[in-house]
Amino acid sequence: MPFAAPARGYDLVVVANRLPVDVSVEDDGTTSWVRSPGGLVTALNPVMAQADGAWVGWGGAPDLELEPFAVDGTELIPVTLSAEDIAKFYEGFSNDTLWPLYHDVIASPTFHRAWWEAYQRVNRRFAEAAAAQAAQGATVWVHDYQLQLVPKLLRELRPDLRIGYFHHIPWPPLELFSQLPWRKQVVEGLLGADLIGFQRGGDAANFVRVVRRLTGLTTRGQVITLTKHGKVERHVRAAAFPISIDSGAFDELARTPEVQARAKQIRAELGDPEVLLLGVDRLDYTKGIRHRIKAYGELLHDGRLSTVSTTLVQVASPSRENVDAYVQLRDEVEQLVGRINGDYGQVGHAPVQYLHQSFPMEEMAALYLAADVMLVTALRDGMNLVAKEYVAARSDDRGALVLSEFTGAADELTGAILVNPHDIDGMKDAITYAVHIDPRESRKRMRRLRRRVLGHDVNAWSQEFLAVLTAVPSREGRGGHV
Repeated sequence: MPFAAPARGYDLVVVANRLPVDVSVEDDGTTSWVRSPGGLVTALNPVMAQADGAWVGWGGAPDLELEPFAVDGTELIPVTLSAEDIAKFYEGFSNDTLWPLYHDVIASPTFHRAWWEAYQRVNRRFAEAAAAQAAQGATVWVHDYQLQLVPKLLRELRPDLRIGYFHHIPWPPLELFSQLPWRKQVVEGLLGADLIGFQRGGDAANFVRVVRRLTGLTTRGQVITLTKHGKVERHVRAAAFPISIDSGAFDELARTPEVQARAKQIRAELGDPEVLLLGVDRLDYTKGIRHRIKAYGELLHDGRLSTVSTTLVQVASPSRENVDAYVQLRDEVEQLVGRINGDYGQVGHAPVQYLHQSFPMEEMAALYLAADVMLVTALRDGMNLVAKEYVAARSDDRGALVLSEFTGAADELTGAILVNPHDIDGMKDAITYAVHIDPRESRKRMRRLRRRVLGHDVNAWSQEFLAVLTAVPSREGRGGHV
């Protein structure tokens, strides 16, 4: 049943799995919050500050029932998730069904009907929360794979709304997506939006092909035409909008005397290695951490890198520690690190410094500055913002970026040294090239990289998406152009 627009609604409503703050409950029942450090929060802060906006999302803890509250001028609308919801909707369907399926089935997805039922139930809860907050004719921006049913559910509740959706992870080819038992329902859910954004042009093309095959709808380029009773009802556009970072702020952070001094201190603490390699990832099987460490170990074995004067720092922040595949991955990575350090370590020197923890941005900026070579070797990644952070930190125009061609960032960062992370020999050659790169070539590449990263920041990304969303027609005769 459609919702009526509230008397006091918001002109812009963001719907995401998480609120832009982490909420914690103390033993005495009081609640506190800290702002989340995530890229999406950073991206939307300026937009939300300028708009009359609300943000719908989960507070981060089970059975957490909170009244709406304001943070920095944005109204936060908490959605309550039970422990069962988290197990089935989030850890189950979102992260054990959709995540592996959308990342080229690097791990096998699991299909459980009970998880799908929970996914539907929770998506409806998010849609109803958004419908209750949006003003008449408002813009609603839905984010990511956890909420793919929300656009259609929201349109049924509030047909007056302008609805956008952004898909932060890859969209798989038809042959993989077709494995999903509920494939058509997911596609129909997304087609409730007026504009569907992806990280890469290839992802958008994959989606359009899926639509043609599974629904029979007419497509022309990026535009999908929806019909009802033989008449055009509305158009949906699917296009690439590559996300970025707050590159200007990161550049400024890396220029501060404190960060500059910390970068020198890091190298000193590591024994002033001649070559410092760096990997920074969530501990996730999509990130190619095992492939990277294997290639590094072989380079030490082959004598192409010195076992005495080369160090790899691998930061692997904890991720989804209740999921079996991630527990297994951690064991495998730590065994590989231990084997390399056992085989090639010296007293006072370990070839791999493995850090299974998260660090504040100041420490990350210092690590980026300290590193001679940044290794971003994901097997599949929607974008990978670490690559852009490294570039933004290098105001000295030094350093080299070894980047997987299977990341969205590879489409933009043309000054990087591209690799196929499945090709261990090719990756070894690329790392060796990066280590010994001519300084003039390194500066040339880094300047090209910095022009792109600093010239297209996260604010430009969000403004571009919202500008297109307000321009495309959501139904025949409604303003704008396709």
